[in-house]
Parts: sequence; C-alpha cells; structure tokens
Amino acid sequence: MSVASAIAAAAQRLSRVSDTSRLDAELLMAHALGISRSDMLLYRMQDDEPAAFTQLISAREKSQPVAQIIGEQEFFGLTLAITPDVLIPRSDSESVVEASLRAKPDARRVLDCGTGSGALLLALLANFPQAEGVGIERSAAAVEVARANAASLDLANRARVILADWHQPGWADDLGRFDLIIANPPYVEDDADLAPDVRLYEPAAALFAGAQGLDDYRVLIPQLPRLLTQTGVAMLEIGATQAAQVSEIAREHGFTAHAHPDLAGRDRALELRLTLGKAESVS
Repeated sequence: MSVASAIAAAAQRLSRVSDTSRLDAELLMAHALGISRSDMLLYRMQDDEPAAFTQLISAREKSQPVAQIIGEQEFFGLTLAITPDVLIPRSDSESVVEASLRAKPDARRVLDCGTGSGALLLALLANFPQAEGVGIERSAAAVEVARANAASLDLANRARVILADWHQPGWADDLGRFDLIIANPPYVEDDADLAPDVRLYEPAAALFAGAQGLDDYRVLIPQLPRLLTQTGVAMLEIGATQAAQVSEIAREHGFTAHAHPDLAGRDRALELRLTLGKAESVS
C-alpha cells in the first residue's frame, strides 16, 4: 500500500477516536518515515507504507495522544520533547505567552510555577533575550524533561529548572523576586468529564485541583506578593469559566486582575498586578 492510501485508511480508522483523524494519520506517517510532514506531502506520498506505521496507528486507536507517540510537540514555534510525565502543551496556552509578552516586555527575571515540559518558560525566554528564568516543578521526571528541552533549545544557560512544590513550606525562600511569574497550575474539577486521551494518558497531578478546580490557586496566589517586584506581573492560565472566581482570590491577596482571551474568545490568561504598597518584604 502506498503512503497516500495508508494515510487515507488510517484516517478512517482513527475517526472513531479523533476529531483530527487525517492530521493524526499524516503526523504519524511522517514520524514513521523520519521526515517532516511537509516533505512527506510534497515528495513521498507514492512511496511504500513503512512497516512501523501500523503500530503507531494502533497506539492512537487506543487514544494515546499523538505527541506522546511521536515524542514531541510544537509550541510557540518551538519543538519540545514530550513524555507521559508532562502535560502536552496546547495552543490555548500560547495565549498565556502572548499576554505575558505584552504585559511585561522588559522582564529580566521570570518564574514559571509548575513548568512541566518547560513550554511556557522556554517560549518566553526565546522571546526575551535579556531575561533569565527559573522553572519549579514537583515531579522529578518532569524536571528532567524540562531540562532536556532547555538544553535542546540552547536555553539551559538562562533557564534553571528545580524540584520544588508550592504546597511545601520554604519552597521559595531562596528564589528572590521576579518581574514576571507565569503558572499553568492544575485547574480541572475532580469530576470533570475529560476526553480519553487526556484522562488515560496525561498526568493527573498536573490536571486536577479539587471540586471546583481552584485548590492550587488558593495555595499559590497568596504566596505571589513576596515573589514579585512592586511593578511585576503574574500571568496565570485559567479554565474558561474560572475568571471571576480566581480574580476574587487574587483581590483578597492584594492584586488587581484582568482576563485575556484565547483564540476562541474564552478567558484563558489572568493578569495579576499588585495594588500600591502590597509587595511583601522578602524574609
């Protein structure tokens, strides 16, 4: 069977589990061929189907995400290594990066809380040549993924990724202050009905945050004033219906809050700024 015919047949099979079955099949075929999707579409569609393709399609039929199968994901123009230990970066999160670039273009110190693959931090540092950053992550396996991504993008000298957990006392004692803090904390409700590729394959600890999905905001936000400079900005990713609730938590701890939409027009990034005189001294 030719590459073109194999892709068509695979797309039909995958239509039961994916809304992007044709794209999935093309990405998996390009991976099996060891070339880019564009080169495959231009030059290789009449080649013979590679033997590895069937196994890749079988994995996707079981709802395993394409990014995990091929081991990488594009995010904000960067190619990031992906493993089952980290969330797969999504296009929704690119709006958090874009909002951060607009809100604090002069940032020189950046903190990423819950860095996972390093997607947010590395995208910002790639666009902030003047900045250095720290990524904190409570999963040792995820720390290794983020460090590897920083190295592959030649950002290891400006991105320090450390094992730390904002639920634990003293996690930020030696970090100092930052011009920009970004975070994509767990924010999914415990009983949320998630797609099988998320529910079965992505790390639950990075997804779920209590009955309302707000538990981690309630822990992290009160700690931000002592980590921000007086004119600093915190940019938090939020669920599409959480802007009002997270804004109220932020106001209780000395912040003003402003929501930014994603490409679909849903609230996705919440910009926090300290009201005058609210920065806390570093102990």
